[in-house]
Amino acid sequence: MALDLLHFGDVHFPGALRGWRASDLFSKKLVGLVNVKLLGRGHKFRHANAVVEAMLADIRRTPPDALLFSGDATMLALPREFANAAERLGVTDNTLPPGFAVPGNHDYYTKHAERAGGFERAFAPWQTGIRVDDHMYPFARRVGTVWLIGVNSSYQGFGIGASGTIGSAQLARLQTLCAGLSEGPRILVTHYPLRDSRGNIERASHRLRDHVSALAAAEDCGIGLWVHGHIHKPFALPPTAAIPFPVICSGSATQEHRYCFNRYHIDGRTLTMTRRVYDPPTAAFRDGEVLEMELN
Repeated sequence: MALDLLHFGDVHFPGALRGWRASDLFSKKLVGLVNVKLLGRGHKFRHANAVVEAMLADIRRTPPDALLFSGDATMLALPREFANAAERLGVTDNTLPPGFAVPGNHDYYTKHAERAGGFERAFAPWQTGIRVDDHMYPFARRVGTVWLIGVNSSYQGFGIGASGTIGSAQLARLQTLCAGLSEGPRILVTHYPLRDSRGNIERASHRLRDHVSALAAAEDCGIGLWVHGHIHKPFALPPTAAIPFPVICSGSATQEHRYCFNRYHIDGRTLTMTRRVYDPPTAAFRDGEVLEMELN
């Protein structure tokens, strides 16, 4: 049975920067605010609301079986940002296809944001699935013949870098979870990538820190495709001897000059990826690059 999926990420909705706590002024959020307001990051996403409206219109014209969101709904993980993002993405809209979501590093911008669970509350309808215990991550959901598996790679620790980690405990749960799943292709959804667009390990300040153990766990789990965000320029890496499954980055759906998302058509083990690219003059998305690869 063929299956259609739509994958997007890194929407970083602008505005909605209310709800600051006094302690935020002494945290990474202050650095982030300077970046958003003074150094031009916010300007790059100034058309996000209109572009997402066009993306939702595209979804309604040709509905996929499920939506995959690989994180970074917000700029600074403020409460109002989560509510705004969930509303604009139609998280509770039952007329849209079901969603499947994991958080990005901007959704876990500080340790307080991680503990507060703002992303999980806002995106709860997109995080239903099978779990091995009371931990939120990882989780799995079957869509047609395919298993979607969500892993949180955005645990950052302290400091101002943009690296992330999955952690040994979550990777152990991932292997337990996968051992109990029935047959069918398995798609791993994370925010952080294994490699950059050239197939190289990312710089230390931006990478998935435990990428070696994450790759080993993915191979043990029989992952057939790894999809992610974090890098705002889209790319696709075909299987290699080092990584035996395709790795695909959604890019940013809403960053100026990079607006895009991916549609995946899966028929058996054959994956056809069509990149949809936003065209500002027509305020609509059109087909871009088309690739065909085999799932592991």
